[in-house]
Amino acid sequence: MATKRIADEPAYVLHRYDWSESSLILEVFTRHYGRIALVAKGAKRPSSSFRPVLLPLQMLHVAYGGDAEIRTLKSAEWQGGHVMPTGDALLSGYYLNELLLTLLARDDPHPRLFDVYANVVRVLASEHGEALQAALRTYELLLLREIGLLPQLNAQTMTLGALAADTAYCLVPEGGLRQAHGDDRASLSGAQWTALQAALADNAPFTTTLRACSEVTTELKPQLRALLHYHCGVKTLRTRQMMVDIQSL
Repeated sequence: MATKRIADEPAYVLHRYDWSESSLILEVFTRHYGRIALVAKGAKRPSSSFRPVLLPLQMLHVAYGGDAEIRTLKSAEWQGGHVMPTGDALLSGYYLNELLLTLLARDDPHPRLFDVYANVVRVLASEHGEALQAALRTYELLLLREIGLLPQLNAQTMTLGALAADTAYCLVPEGGLRQAHGDDRASLSGAQWTALQAALADNAPFTTTLRACSEVTTELKPQLRALLHYHCGVKTLRTRQMMVDIQSL
């Protein structure tokens, strides 16, 4: 059987592992083929052309081949466009990557999600503060929707009942969207949830959802975090714990 070769494929490096004294195993998110594993032979050598380009949060075009679970990287070209994020934005970028590594199966294409990821990375490279938080909430919502883990946000999940505009509702891991109780830490009004659902359904969901999230980032953050932790099977993601540890210093 002929070896499959892919060329000029848009990609981001999500993570890298030592494979030998001179080579690396890469977890890569590609636009048309999803998350894949590649071996970059000789990438740790000082003379390797891979060394300056195999960086996280940088758009690459890669070529690779092989039919095994781990393919062989043939070339990688940096596409430019923005500098590496720093500080909180860099940690946020690692958070994006951890979610993909945890929630996406290998060889499962998600081109729409790839485009969302690329948009969020551009925001991280240029923005901080509220814009960064809105971009993260947008990413979380669109990721959960793409992999089928986000309930409809314009109806109560268990009853399918319509949301009352002025009533508070919360998103909970075990039950989806339901009316808020007195002990719920965070909630949004029915009108706000409905606006988020409309933004997600737009033809340009990143821009519209980013705008909708900018008004509710504080209330949305703990609800989406709980939902993501539930589906990731962890109490705290590694990057989240890293952020907490750094802030405590």
